[in-house]
Amino acid sequence: MSVTEFQFPWDGAAKPGSLPPNVSAAVNGVAFCGTLTGQLFFGWLGDKLGRKKVYGMTLMMMVICSVGSGLSFGHNPKTVMVTLCFFRFWLGFGIGGDYPLSATIMSEYSNKKTRGAFIAAVFAMQGFGILAGGIFAIIISASFNALFDAPSYAVDPIRSTVPQADYIWRIIVMVGALPAAMTYYSRTKMPETARYTALVAKNTAKAAADMSKVLQVEIQAEPEPEKAKSYGLFSKEFLSRHGLHLLGTASTWFLLDIAFYSQNLFQKDIFSAVGWIPPAQTMNAIEEVYKIARAQTLIALCSTVPGYWFTVAFIDRIGRFKIQLMGFFFMTVFMFALAIPYDYWTHKDHRIGFVALYSLTFFFANFGPNATTFVVPAEIFPARFRSTCHGISSASGKLGAMVGAFGFLYLAQNKDKTKTDAGYPAGIGVKNSLLLLGVVNILGFLFTFLVPEANGKSLEEMSGENEEEAETNGGLEQSHSHNNRTVPLA
Repeated sequence: MSVTEFQFPWDGAAKPGSLPPNVSAAVNGVAFCGTLTGQLFFGWLGDKLGRKKVYGMTLMMMVICSVGSGLSFGHNPKTVMVTLCFFRFWLGFGIGGDYPLSATIMSEYSNKKTRGAFIAAVFAMQGFGILAGGIFAIIISASFNALFDAPSYAVDPIRSTVPQADYIWRIIVMVGALPAAMTYYSRTKMPETARYTALVAKNTAKAAADMSKVLQVEIQAEPEPEKAKSYGLFSKEFLSRHGLHLLGTASTWFLLDIAFYSQNLFQKDIFSAVGWIPPAQTMNAIEEVYKIARAQTLIALCSTVPGYWFTVAFIDRIGRFKIQLMGFFFMTVFMFALAIPYDYWTHKDHRIGFVALYSLTFFFANFGPNATTFVVPAEIFPARFRSTCHGISSASGKLGAMVGAFGFLYLAQNKDKTKTDAGYPAGIGVKNSLLLLGVVNILGFLFTFLVPEANGKSLEEMSGENEEEAETNGGLEQSHSHNNRTVPLA
């Protein structure tokens, strides 16, 4: 049974090309919930069991559930959706775990001079993934469109969706598991990070041995450190040392993802407004997949990927703080530049300018907070909380993504009820939504001042672990001196 029956067309749909609100909420909602849960759970587990042990778990979960999503089964569209939602939740759960672990592992393997670029490069590789996925979707949809001729929706609503169209999304989803599966061997052979082994597991001999293998040089283990006086994640000590930092990383990621994910949601409406995608009624289902994939791939090629790699190139020169401020600033500027004269941009003669400004918002999101919010939480917290705090920050971002995805899905609807997507109430329109997103970006700019600059500093310097060690050693020396002092004779 074809899940595409839900989208193109579905019972009572006046317009093709959009899922019913309840189905859209279910498909997107379970993935977001899974990702958020995975970020929190695997972030915590990475600090408890070690980065390496958990890293393999997340990968296998992603591979299995990606294939499972493509093989979603059922006797009717509703049961297909239930199965798909099940696998999408656990796929999101695995993806969520990869956020804190990937960032933390790269952070702990890197030196302070190039650490920012290395962590940002991990994040930037998803740009190539987006690009590859878009190109693959173009190839598959173009091939199916050539093989299976279908009339447009306006000519024949039923025949505009050929049964074979159901294979397109399944193939795309399952092929996405292949690159992930190819990294499994390298993940299993990766040693635990020396910082975790030495600072959390307290095994300096093992840490030295692991680093000797990685660097292929002989490293002598330092004497086992005296057990430091430690504090917990929910302690007053953590709150006083890192509370504002965690608020800064969590709030900026939350605000960034409201803007970022809501932009993605009404991308299709913007592409339609500027003529990149014709009205859905004039196309068949496969043709619409092709044209949406083409438009999204072009945006990725021109703005998303360059933005990521600009961050990689400049993050250790300019610094995280300045890049994040700059990103939020220009996102605000371009959002308002799109929103205030919105009617002007929708005219045919001005469409190129509209697309250029829209692309620039994505460029400065990626050469800005979309990259730095991933980097900074992996640098500024103690090793024993590093993965957990990154998980909390990224989960906060995913909460913002939910606000952006669901809130603006409704808000961006046309003010005229007759012009909204089928099943949706009237909203405030794209123009007012863009204005509201501009305000969100201003808040992100302001909350960035809570985030410290980590450029050129060691992880121990940023996290305060050197201070903890000094305090512990000072206390031990004082105790040693007290225990060995001579008592004067009367």
